[in-house]
Amino acid sequence: MKNRLNKLYADNRRASARKFEVVAKAADREAEVYLYDHIVSSELEAEWWGGIAPGPFVKAIRDLDVDTIHLRINSPGGSVFAARAMEQTLREHGAKVIVHIDGIAASAATFIAMAGEEVIMAKGAMFMIHKAWTGMWGNANDLRKEADLLDKIDGTLAETYAAKTGKDLEQIAEWMAEETWFTADEALENGFATSIAASDAKARASARANAKAWNLSAYANAPRDPCDEPEPTPKTEPANDQQFATEDHRARQQQRLSMLARLSHQ
Repeated sequence: MKNRLNKLYADNRRASARKFEVVAKAADREAEVYLYDHIVSSELEAEWWGGIAPGPFVKAIRDLDVDTIHLRINSPGGSVFAARAMEQTLREHGAKVIVHIDGIAASAATFIAMAGEEVIMAKGAMFMIHKAWTGMWGNANDLRKEADLLDKIDGTLAETYAAKTGKDLEQIAEWMAEETWFTADEALENGFATSIAASDAKARASARANAKAWNLSAYANAPRDPCDEPEPTPKTEPANDQQFATEDHRARQQQRLSMLARLSHQ
């Protein structure tokens, strides 16, 4: 099986929706933080794949001297441990954290969302939970140990979701095993969201556009609007990556490709 996490990164490296931005409003003692990106483990990975690493995110949050943080999420997910670090820095900040799901909160982005005292979903947004992924090589003993580690990770994630929603662990585990996608109404009904944002047709269209900005083919059950026309398959030319990469990227390509053999989660 291909490393699905690396596929998610590669598919979305050039996504137009990608953005990480902090907008502080000193007069109101509030800040808006836009987490519109996939989540990677390190700044080295971010340099290659794009995405937001925990270091810049954690520093940006800790530097905020505000009473309220509005965290706006449109993210297809990413590294479980990186997202855990982001989640924890939000929990430790003294500000009230209000999460707004503006498009998609999938995979690792969902437990960042659980750090919010309020989780407000746009009508048309989606919320997805699933079991952790990994990619590795090794012998049978290595793979069994890795499976045991994945079970532990899944257990901690299920506990986080259960604490937020009040659902029992068995129900959460079943949803994770099935890679379950929740609409805003379903997320509210099952406790992942606390409210649905007031919206008009324009706002709903914006949420759908945000969600559709991501390539979600790494996931098994990603929803597809039946009214959408199939997108044409882009022609793949060897020159594309060369045009995207800088001279420094090309010089270090072999080093970075070796990261594919490293352990990656979620």
